[in-house]
Amino acid sequence: MLKIGDFSKLSQVTVKALRLYDQLGLLKPVHVDNFTGYRYYSADQLPRLNRILVLKDLGFSLEQIAKLLDEKLPPEQIRGMLRLKQAELQQLIAQEQSRLVRVEVQLRQIEQEDSMPNYDIVLKKLEPIKVASIREILPNFATVAKLYDELSNYIQQQGVKEFNYCAGIWHDPEYKESDIDWEFVISINNFIPSNERVQIYELPGYETTACAVHQGSYNTIKQAYNALASWIEANGYKISGASREVYIVGGVEQDNDSYVTEVQFPVSQA
Repeated sequence: MLKIGDFSKLSQVTVKALRLYDQLGLLKPVHVDNFTGYRYYSADQLPRLNRILVLKDLGFSLEQIAKLLDEKLPPEQIRGMLRLKQAELQQLIAQEQSRLVRVEVQLRQIEQEDSMPNYDIVLKKLEPIKVASIREILPNFATVAKLYDELSNYIQQQGVKEFNYCAGIWHDPEYKESDIDWEFVISINNFIPSNERVQIYELPGYETTACAVHQGSYNTIKQAYNALASWIEANGYKISGASREVYIVGGVEQDNDSYVTEVQFPVSQA
């Protein structure tokens, strides 16, 4: 029998790790001295320890390794766990490759402009949210504010005094300066009725959304759209839904430098 220290040197596994494997039932000592508490191991346990190390290197947790070491586990279940790990690693590789592309794009931007970009694009998951909505074909951008006034007046009449989400949704597939298919939404927490103008529904979420925060007036918000368009193309994404403008700090004035707006584009891998 080998003392735990000698077994540690032989296997090149720390004493701390061996004690943890003992605690979890992965590798029990062949003998524990009743008086001293010293753990003793056998060279015959090295193959089992090596299997633990191999499975750990493959990315399995110690809890998963305990299941894989079970001699009664059917081979098909072992293959299933390995296939699942394979899929997880493939997904991780894809995510890291996508991250590498984003790093390369950022580097190119800095090299071209000799400074950090004006807009930092962030990928977010958007959760569904219950909203009150008005959607209309507008003659031009100047008439957008009237829908906000109409919708906010309606929900206030229904007892909604505060809301934490206010957004415009551009449904046209391309940029238009007239006959704009536009929707204004405001979040609500309690029930209010719909009418011929106002609809109450759950605004769907998106798994992946490219977002840029614009600080300044609506007159210059096109810069955020241009930054998003360049980023989406450069990073191998495509637009997969209507864009949104979330008005974090805003109002009905067109030219106000204190406004903060987040522009959001649902995207998917091209």
